[in-house]
Amino acid sequence: MVSKFLKSRRDGLSPRTIEFYAAFLRRAKLVIGLNITNQDIAKFLKSLSCTNSGKHGYYRVLRCFYNWLYSPKSGFNLNPQNNPMVLVDAPKVEKKILPSLTSEQLDYIIKQADTIRDKAIVSLFADSGLRLSELANIHVNNIDWDNQLIRVKCKGGKEALAPFGNKTCMLLKQWLSNYKANGKLWDINNWGINIMLRRLKAKTGIPCNPHSFRRTFASLLAKRGVDSLHIMRLGRWESIQMVERYTRSVQFEDSLKLYSSIVD
Repeated sequence: MVSKFLKSRRDGLSPRTIEFYAAFLRRAKLVIGLNITNQDIAKFLKSLSCTNSGKHGYYRVLRCFYNWLYSPKSGFNLNPQNNPMVLVDAPKVEKKILPSLTSEQLDYIIKQADTIRDKAIVSLFADSGLRLSELANIHVNNIDWDNQLIRVKCKGGKEALAPFGNKTCMLLKQWLSNYKANGKLWDINNWGINIMLRRLKAKTGIPCNPHSFRRTFASLLAKRGVDSLHIMRLGRWESIQMVERYTRSVQFEDSLKLYSSIVD
């Protein structure tokens, strides 16, 4: 049943997403089946010792699984009205203010990077809001140098354009002047990029990971007055809600400035 579900997910999803589904379903095997009730699932979620964010991950995977199981696609001919997930409440997740970097911190990280390649990678992350898999798999012929855009493959196999600025453009050209690219832009894969970023974090004491750079991309645009709809399009998000989650710290800073201006 689970293997059939995973096979149904393969079109348009990354291997990492499939692994995510498989891992969660493997650990939730006690509540996988045709005779599971909403009380069984609710009890299972409540019994988990992880954070509410972790519980919400289980909830999302189980919801996706049971929506498939009770749909015609599964072939089990089950009544969708009997789907147990319909009556399961999602675990509440804390709405944390996620940290982002300042322009000064970003400049410092780039200066501390050991090589032109590493400087270009960090600069491109922050300029474009690229996810790790998107950045790692760029081919040189995907780059439109005249318009400073990169064609990338996003979640679900969709293609989109990612912008980059003049400083990143200069660093990329410097890198390519020394590296004889054979198709791919980098001589490093996802794992290597993560290792490089961990070294930078240890060296600078500043968060250096694709997520922090993606939040920084959104936050810096918000600070410059770009509205959430434009940020959503530029960062290839599918909803404004996610953009607003990433820029919550900027919204608070703006509100605090207003507060300070009117309170003695």
